[in-house]
Amino acid sequence: MPEISRFYGILIMMYCNDHAPSHFHARYGNQEVLTDIKTLDTLTGKLPPRAKGLVIEWAAIHQDELYVAWQRARSKQPLGQIEPLP
Repeated sequence: MPEISRFYGILIMMYCNDHAPSHFHARYGNQEVLTDIKTLDTLTGKLPPRAKGLVIEWAAIHQDELYVAWQRARSKQPLGQIEPLP
């Protein structure tokens, strides 16, 4: 699965041609969540509260870029990288 960002031990990824709705995967340690790009709601999974907060903060900043990456993934194009949290 292509990595699109990494910060504070959190790995952000997207599968090429993944199922709807548009979402990304966030992994911290051995826990993972799928987060809806449009609503920033958790679709499945669980992260520790601090890690989840960082993921939502990052996603809110980069929501447009995440949607572009989703469209690229759906058409099997390279996803590129998205800046991590500072």
